[in-house]
Amino acid sequence: MGYEIPRDVQVLGRDITENQLKYHHKSVLVSKEFTFDSAHHLHCYEGKCKNLHGHTYKLQVIMRGKVDNRGIAIDFGDIKRIAKARVIDKLDHQYLNEVLPPMNTTAENMVVWIYEQIQQGLVEEQLYPAIMLEEIRLWETPTSYAAVTRAMMEEEA
Repeated sequence: MGYEIPRDVQVLGRDITENQLKYHHKSVLVSKEFTFDSAHHLHCYEGKCKNLHGHTYKLQVIMRGKVDNRGIAIDFGDIKRIAKARVIDKLDHQYLNEVLPPMNTTAENMVVWIYEQIQQGLVEEQLYPAIMLEEIRLWETPTSYAAVTRAMMEEEA
């Protein structure tokens, strides 16, 4: 197999038409990942985590939508902007027990709060219901995470 340098760049209107940009009518999942560093401690817990300690958290935001006429469901930059303003900037290099609402700062509690923040951003920017927040995953360590899905959030208590 050989490799060739392209001799020409595809040009809209000459090589492809606008009505060809959208390849399908399916829903797709779009995901973006983030990291942030925070400190916390747990209440009513007997173990190392009752002491003040920190984590490098990894956050995965998964959204669902149908592509527009360009073949884009939601711009990755929009996901980044919403998650950064509503979650990352509030939690990065912070003491979670002070900046989150009153709760035990477990990954299980945090993932629901994060879902609520990002969902509210989609609503306020009028991206919802065309774009739906499908899942949030929050890793506390490289091998341990908590997750919540749209279906779980819509369940009756």
